[in-house]
Amino acid sequence: MKYNFDEIVNRRNTYSVKWDGGQLIKEMGLTDRYDEATIPLFTADMDLPVPQPLIEALHKTVDHRIYGYSIFPDEYYQSIQQWFKKRHDWDIQKDEIVYSPGTVHALNIAVRAFTNPGDGIIIQRPVYPPFTASVEGNGRVVRNNALLCNIEGYYTIDFEDFEAKAKEVNTKMFILCNPHNPTGRVFTKDELKRLYDICLEHDVIIVADEIHGDLIRRNQTFYPMAKAANHSDNLITCTAINKTFNVAGLHCTNVIISNPELRKTFSQTMGFQLASPFTIAALIAVYNEGEEWLEQLKEYLDDTLEFTRSFLSEKMPRVKVEIPEGTYVMWMDFSAYGITPEEVHDRIYNRANVLLEDGKMFGEEGKEFQRICISSPRPLIKEALERIVREFEDLN
Repeated sequence: MKYNFDEIVNRRNTYSVKWDGGQLIKEMGLTDRYDEATIPLFTADMDLPVPQPLIEALHKTVDHRIYGYSIFPDEYYQSIQQWFKKRHDWDIQKDEIVYSPGTVHALNIAVRAFTNPGDGIIIQRPVYPPFTASVEGNGRVVRNNALLCNIEGYYTIDFEDFEAKAKEVNTKMFILCNPHNPTGRVFTKDELKRLYDICLEHDVIIVADEIHGDLIRRNQTFYPMAKAANHSDNLITCTAINKTFNVAGLHCTNVIISNPELRKTFSQTMGFQLASPFTIAALIAVYNEGEEWLEQLKEYLDDTLEFTRSFLSEKMPRVKVEIPEGTYVMWMDFSAYGITPEEVHDRIYNRANVLLEDGKMFGEEGKEFQRICISSPRPLIKEALERIVREFEDLN
């Protein structure tokens, strides 16, 4: 089946955070202006239609007319195992899979399960804001191993600093984001192996958020940490269908924990969890029948990323932006304009009426940046970019 990702689907009045959550968005401090003309490109869900097999599976579930407590059938686990074996050559055992209603939820559970108040947890800023919240919100201490950015805007790991922080007596955990949000890095096998070895040597538990792992560029290879390290005794990996197949509202994260003691502690801390029948049906459908859709989606995203870079290079050459190795976010550097981040914000959010995410949300390292999610129909992305260009014409 050929999918039309240029189709603009009206998401107003569908309980969408992006399109209906104006009051909440204002209360969160993301913008002062939000109205019916706002183009929201700030959150990582897609304005693109999902795979047809998923729609059919959900219709079948609806048509049954009863939506009670649901078990995880063998097919649920088999679908996960087959997907990761085929796409990443990763052998996952059934008993290693722990369901969680979300990745941020799983991060918080891991922090509470394996660290104590006052313990240090390594994160790599600029990074997805809930990483910081899961540490500080639980009374733990951030150990920031800031990524290094070269003149071309390419990010690398400061291994010397990472090892120094891992050696600290009270450092107990490292939360990895790979593919990295917002920089778009897909870390190499060697980088991952080195991180793992340092953590193993210093008895630091790794929680790997790999939920963007299926959304990589044509010329990239994604290595799960478990494969790169060829070891997983101190590793907890979060996988999910929500980013890959645009089903964040169905709350489906699967946490892979091979160490039985870690798995037991994590499960006991989280408590008993069941998924809805819609979630179970969705996972089985997308992992068994969603690959054709995903390949078309990746091609579309790649083309949109190229379009966005080319558009900005021509119309706003002072903006430094590179195509990410993975994810569907772009990390735009506005520092060359020589204006304050507050003025950049005002020109984009209030005057252009386009809602992105201020880079400072991802850490001090991101204060000159804006994050844009390009997972929307290309005509909508083009309109948003044209609005932004108009508000910077006096500076170009």
